[in-house]
Parts: sequence; C-alpha cells; structure tokens
Amino acid sequence: MKIEIPDIDIDFANRQDALDVLPGGTTASIERDGKLIRHNTGMYYTDIPTDPVTGQCTVDYKRAEELGYFKLDLLNVSVYDQVRDEVHLVDLMTKTPPWSRLWEDLDFCKRIVHIGNHHALIASMKPDSITRMAMFLAVIRPGKAHLRNKPWKEIAESVWDRNVDGYTFRRSHAIAYAHLVVVHMNLSDSSN
Repeated sequence: MKIEIPDIDIDFANRQDALDVLPGGTTASIERDGKLIRHNTGMYYTDIPTDPVTGQCTVDYKRAEELGYFKLDLLNVSVYDQVRDEVHLVDLMTKTPPWSRLWEDLDFCKRIVHIGNHHALIASMKPDSITRMAMFLAVIRPGKAHLRNKPWKEIAESVWDRNVDGYTFRRSHAIAYAHLVVVHMNLSDSSN
C-alpha cells in the first residue's frame, strides 16, 4: 500500500521570517545533472539524512517523499507585502475582483501573479470565478495543456485527475493560488 505524502506549501511575505521562528530545519535537495543542489523552498523538520557540513538533505526530495519523509515548501510571495493585516486579507479575498480586466487590459493582466504571461489564453478562456481561475491555473501546466480552451464543464471533468504525464497542479494548490490571484487583482485594481 502506497501512502500519499501531502504536498504542503505555505506562503509568506518574507520566507526568512518563518525560518527565523522555525529553527532546526533541514534544507531539501534536488538532483540535477547527477549532483544534489539546494531546493529553493523545501524544508524538513523531521530527522532525515543530512550532510553535516552543509546542513542540506543528502536525498533528492522526490526520493525522500518515496521514503516517507514530509517536506514543507516555505514560499516567498511578495504580494503579501501589500496586505496590512488579516482583516485586510479577508476583505481582498472575498471582494469580487474585476475579472474582465484580465482579458480586456493587457497591462493589468501582465502585473498579476501566476498569470501575467498568459494573457492570450486568459482572453480566450475568460475565467470569472475562483473555481474557473483554479482550473485555468491547472491547464497552463504541461500535464493539462490538452484542456486549454475547452468548455469549463469539460475541463472540470478531468482537470484534477493525477494519472497523467507532465507537471500538474493539485486542486488544493490551484484553489489557493486562485485566491492569491484574486487578492492581487483587488490590490492592483485600487489602493486597497
């Protein structure tokens, strides 16, 4: 029986602030060209094989997951620098954003986190809700590219299936990122 290890990403305005209050973690590693290099965001807070000199994990993060190790990805998200407090964040998340500006205003779209390079596809697909933005974020990944420009109902039938070749988004990540897009749209639309 294979145990599915969850993929946990936690966003911070400043990742270093989190590392300062969570000492003792081991930096994850990625194998590239036969060498282990530092993972940009991954941290382990459990015992894991560690290089005593570098303090870095001695196992590629994918292999570590296969072995049952649990990695946290602590991410820098500069959008949060503009959020004053939790009440402001909730307001930005729940306010309906100017969806149509994404496909009508190239400059506006270019400024928005995670989607700025996809204006032509945004203009074609016209995501207009958190759910549709999450699906849009999924179809810009290679594993779901075949769903681009399909009807939303058809996309919804298979976009979250994980048995495909190529990089895909988990639904939970896509929903979280869609909320971040909404926050950024609302911040960019006015001086919130």
